[in-house]
Amino acid sequence: MARDQIDMTPLTSRDELVAWIAAGVKPKSEFRLGTEHEKTPFTLEGRNPVPYEGPKGIGALLEGMKLLLGWEPIMERGNIIGLYDVTGGGAISLEPGGQFELSGAPVDTVHQTQSELMAHLAQVREIAAPLGIGFLGLGMTPSWSRAQIPVMPKGRYKIMTNYMPKVGRYGIDMMYRTCTVQTNLDFSSEADMVKKLRVSLALQPVATALFANSPFTEGKPNGFLSFRSEIWRDTDNARAGMLPWAFEDGMGFERWVDYALDVPMYFVKRGDDYIDVSGSSFRDFFAGKNARMPGERPTLSDWANHLSTIFPEVRLKRYLEMRGADGVSWDRLPALPAFWVGLLYDEVSLDAAWDIARTWTAQERQALRDDVPRLGFKARIRDRYLFEIARECVKLAHEGLRRRGHLDHTGRDESRYLEPLDRSIDSGRTPAEEMLEKFNGSWQGSVEPAYGEYAF
Repeated sequence: MARDQIDMTPLTSRDELVAWIAAGVKPKSEFRLGTEHEKTPFTLEGRNPVPYEGPKGIGALLEGMKLLLGWEPIMERGNIIGLYDVTGGGAISLEPGGQFELSGAPVDTVHQTQSELMAHLAQVREIAAPLGIGFLGLGMTPSWSRAQIPVMPKGRYKIMTNYMPKVGRYGIDMMYRTCTVQTNLDFSSEADMVKKLRVSLALQPVATALFANSPFTEGKPNGFLSFRSEIWRDTDNARAGMLPWAFEDGMGFERWVDYALDVPMYFVKRGDDYIDVSGSSFRDFFAGKNARMPGERPTLSDWANHLSTIFPEVRLKRYLEMRGADGVSWDRLPALPAFWVGLLYDEVSLDAAWDIARTWTAQERQALRDDVPRLGFKARIRDRYLFEIARECVKLAHEGLRRRGHLDHTGRDESRYLEPLDRSIDSGRTPAEEMLEKFNGSWQGSVEPAYGEYAF
């Protein structure tokens, strides 16, 4: 999330929590799409992590971007930690290990996403190149140990870093060593939200396979195609996963609120301070029973911030966030919004996608989710390989985008951005498998060439 919310209205009823999410409902004519992507900075010389401090650090990179773009700085205790575009709504923020995130503005078409991305990468290059900084488009840092990675000066990350080892094996890796690309999409009613949430949750493993791009840890193959996805299976299961209850009768905004009320909190922000309330529930805070802040009641900002610390495969805020994909190289990034827009923003494709997954049980969905990080397209559900389902989904996305009929200046519709996925389907190989082939072939057992071939 780009910036912590600041609305200090105290909350008095659960209805307000529901209303906050329900305010995301908009007519189909106002549907937008947003794309967020993270990339790992590295020093061009030596290919090491980039510290925050110093004349060639991340702080200097953000200062340079501020001057170039004229965006508002986001400050914390005197450090620049992000930038915000007041006019367009885009933002640049830092993940815990310095991963550089663009949270794109809400746009109308995937063509605009592509334009925004190309402009952003050109701007970043202009500032980063003189600082000797490059960026890597992979789902996980291929060669660095946890200990090597610098920590960004953000209070919320300090709290999360202390808490993560208590609740899972891989939380620190998730924070400091992974990158993702995600797409944010709208809904036109509560029922539309539920339908889209179910389809995208059930089919999230398809995106995980199509974008699987993290096969290396500390210079060696780690046995997975998407180790980033595997990391999420043991990061903090109280706030992650496939949400089996979302497929039960009675699912809606209220059910999400009840879930979120019981997800353990990380922090409460008051002014510049992050108060560590990790492990306590929002429900108790709501009742004035938080041990660290006795008698104090949460504000709307606290609620918005809390919702941004829940990490299931698909997340509901005032829109739906698709969270299953690894970070990838620039040419594949627009394929993620294209894939989900084609499936979810076209009624015919949405119905057909639901037909694929409608009869799957919670156990089957979970088993597919558990297998996909290691097996990719070779994961199975019932008598079908995920590869066949992926091929069907990409086809449905093509059809949905064609029916949307948004043409670029050359007269091509948004389905053009699915071409990298078409190539994966044609070859039967995930991006990770292509990379492993290089590692075992032309790269001669070294991950170093990735810093050239997969750089932005």
